[in-house]
Amino acid sequence: MTILAAGNGDVRDCLHALRENGAVTWNGINTVLRTRNQGWSARVIHRTVTRSDAILASDGTVPVGLIDRPFPADPFSVRSQFAGDLFERAADVVVLSIQSDVMNTLCRHRDDRHLLYAYDLGDWPDEARQWLVDHYAPVPLLGPDESMRNLERIVARIRERRQPHILIFNMSAAIPWERVRCYRGLPETLGERIRRFNLALIDLSRSLGIAIVDVDAVVASAGAERLKIDPATLTAEGCRLVAEEVAGVLQEIGAFERADAA
Repeated sequence: MTILAAGNGDVRDCLHALRENGAVTWNGINTVLRTRNQGWSARVIHRTVTRSDAILASDGTVPVGLIDRPFPADPFSVRSQFAGDLFERAADVVVLSIQSDVMNTLCRHRDDRHLLYAYDLGDWPDEARQWLVDHYAPVPLLGPDESMRNLERIVARIRERRQPHILIFNMSAAIPWERVRCYRGLPETLGERIRRFNLALIDLSRSLGIAIVDVDAVVASAGAERLKIDPATLTAEGCRLVAEEVAGVLQEIGAFERADAA
């Protein structure tokens, strides 16, 4: 089967491969499929995602002012940020994630209003950071309601042209270094924010019939301090457990039977 994994490190590490210090420490979902679903393998196509609103706003055309502009290389190159292939590529399974909507802050061009993700801004040279300030204004983080409306539109557009199985990764809300016992006077923590998105995703699943890859439950069952490197990055063992969850979801929703019949 072909899996289009539209997300960042969370989906890439679990489904394609996890590299640590230059070495592959987890070799993706095919490691699971070879043992659990004999005879099956997956062609995993990974593309990065800046945020759901940017996906909907892009028509595949790079804005003129960015074509020749020096910009950070992969994983968030200008070409990848404005690619429209999510709605064009044929795939048996499309995997999305809430991670970018939970964590990414974008900026908007002051004139033509396109959205841009200034990845690793702290490493940009001073001249490039000043250019960004002169031409772009920051855009607030998305709330869960807006995120789910965007995901609903994305799912509808995918289904306009084809009918793949659609899975969405939630996030682990366990942040090992968050030890808050009284929240009075505190801004929203990352763990709280993730929980609100996870709950909103349940309602979206009920409405659209899409499957959730419950990363939160997988990590909670095995232990966040053992499986998490940072809020969105898992260890090799964590990637293995989530990949096993994905394989289980695909089995449950009949992905193997449908592809076999085709």
